[in-house]
Amino acid sequence: MSKVIVHSFFSEFDINLFKAGKHYRLYEKFGSHITTVDGVEGTYFAVWAPSAKSVSVIGDFNYWIEGEHQLNVRWDESGIWEGFIPGAGKGSVYKYKIQSNNNDIKTEKADPYARRCEHPPKTASVVWDDSYKWDDAKWMKKRKKNNAIDAPFSVYEVHLSSWKKKVEDNNRSLSYTELADELVDYVKEMQFTHVELMPIMEYPYDPSWGYQLTGYFAPTSRFGYPEEFKLLVDKLHQNDIGIILDWVPSHFPEDAHGLGFFDGSCLYEHPDKRKGYHPDWKSLIFNYGRNEVKSFLISNAIFWLDQYHADGLRVDAVASMLFLDYSREDGEWEPNIYGGRENLEAIAFMKELNEEVYASFPDVQTIAEESTSFPMVSKPTYLGGLGFGMKWMMGWMHDTLQYFAKEPIYRKHHQNDLTFSMTYAFTENFMLPLSHDEVVYGKRSIIGRMPGDEWQQFANLRLLYSYMFTHHGANLLFMGAEFGQREEWDFQSSLDWHLLQYDYHSGIKKLITDLNKLYKKQPALYEQQFSASGFEWISYDDHENSIVAYIRKGNDEENSLIMACNLTPVPRSGYRIGLPNAGKLIQVFNSDDKKYGGSGVSNKKEIQIDHIGWNHREYSAEIMIPPLGAIAFKIEK
Repeated sequence: MSKVIVHSFFSEFDINLFKAGKHYRLYEKFGSHITTVDGVEGTYFAVWAPSAKSVSVIGDFNYWIEGEHQLNVRWDESGIWEGFIPGAGKGSVYKYKIQSNNNDIKTEKADPYARRCEHPPKTASVVWDDSYKWDDAKWMKKRKKNNAIDAPFSVYEVHLSSWKKKVEDNNRSLSYTELADELVDYVKEMQFTHVELMPIMEYPYDPSWGYQLTGYFAPTSRFGYPEEFKLLVDKLHQNDIGIILDWVPSHFPEDAHGLGFFDGSCLYEHPDKRKGYHPDWKSLIFNYGRNEVKSFLISNAIFWLDQYHADGLRVDAVASMLFLDYSREDGEWEPNIYGGRENLEAIAFMKELNEEVYASFPDVQTIAEESTSFPMVSKPTYLGGLGFGMKWMMGWMHDTLQYFAKEPIYRKHHQNDLTFSMTYAFTENFMLPLSHDEVVYGKRSIIGRMPGDEWQQFANLRLLYSYMFTHHGANLLFMGAEFGQREEWDFQSSLDWHLLQYDYHSGIKKLITDLNKLYKKQPALYEQQFSASGFEWISYDDHENSIVAYIRKGNDEENSLIMACNLTPVPRSGYRIGLPNAGKLIQVFNSDDKKYGGSGVSNKKEIQIDHIGWNHREYSAEIMIPPLGAIAFKIEK
């Protein structure tokens, strides 16, 4: 006889919203919730399994015996099974035992809405309820300004497991609590505005780096409890640092305890393999046209913004969602109803996702990792766009790294690789990414791509970063790049922190700190970072000398920043550049400064601007551009 008490968290309105794909707070209803019914303490369970004949909760409170606690199916054909189990409480470990209408099929599944999971390789869900008291009210009140597209956005991308290890303690990763001290202090010192965490939702397989999720509503237990992850977020906010979470709505793994074939049917995944299976990642693809699945995914996005105070979501692998033929040969995909290759259901899902996120949280950002020329990714949906706040500028990343890998003597033949990005820089709200994907699988580290001897390698790296931080758009650097990590990233190992004892590496760290300071201090670098009115070429066609010069402008033209970059190891003395007005040039940044490991070639404190026409301008000045160096000037009248 069942020991489950009939109880429900769902109203008729909830059910109607769920069926319509318009319920965006499903985490308040589904999953396990500690509660009291008729004075009895226990846990309410609810799971969606429309193809099930029976659903039992099995766990450590009933010796994992099927049928001891059998849930009740709702009468409204919603496919929801629910019930209250007395005695089950915080810390109880459980799964759902599901018997399909096909009597031969039984599945044993983790709870898709569980707030906590067992530490891998264990796979069960854990009843959890935390009463964390947030202390980030000051940040939350002002974060609309801090997270705005006309605010500085300099992002430090982190893989928590491999950022730093405790060598003296069996080389273990830091806990959330330890990261709340060490990571927060480091990011604050480095002056980044935001941290982006590679997926922290529970995942079973370490080599997936977190991109194969099974616990969409649970921070991974590898580093501690959910409330300890909240502490990490809280501490970041208390130190004026935003947090962006990597989010993966594009696919999920086939692990037996996960979402795949959940109730003996293709419940979350698309039943057609041409739309429901990803050949590259050997994983399943969500059925974006199914209302209940759409509600699940959008509720999940809202959950991390609501319950964990996240400041944004970086949405992984958007291109794979947009196109039906992504990584597929002819005959392996089916065109949409109009004969095109676009996945219309996925596009509709992304628009709805962004509309709901910005309606509920207008003070956050969604950021698309999208590698194609699909139009209007970061334009509002009312204009026909997908509605993301920003998009990764993959073309800039590819062209720029390819250019910097060339020996300087050949660069004059490839200057267009460097300047081409400005032809499309304002079609989207672009973030410039030097991410984890660029330092794995034989691509080498960023410093490892730089040509020349050691001095030239580091000078090139300083120049690359200086160009990046003064180029249009927001910025993202993967951990280790900020001090010139030599080896490719290894998810099993700590960053090579010992390198900071060497001047060149510590110099790169100082450079990034000062570039972040420059970015935050100079309105010209962020106020119009996504607008064509914030950028003007001075010279882009001096191929022979491999020099580019440009102006960055904010809302007030008096705040303009003059940039010049010398992409060869030959210092350029007396180099004349055209300028917008009279006055004096004041150097405010020099990548060749000795404190960064440079040679110290610099300009005098003030340079008088001449009334001599140059570069199609009325005024000009002669400047010194250091070897493999970038310099920034302000104009004082």
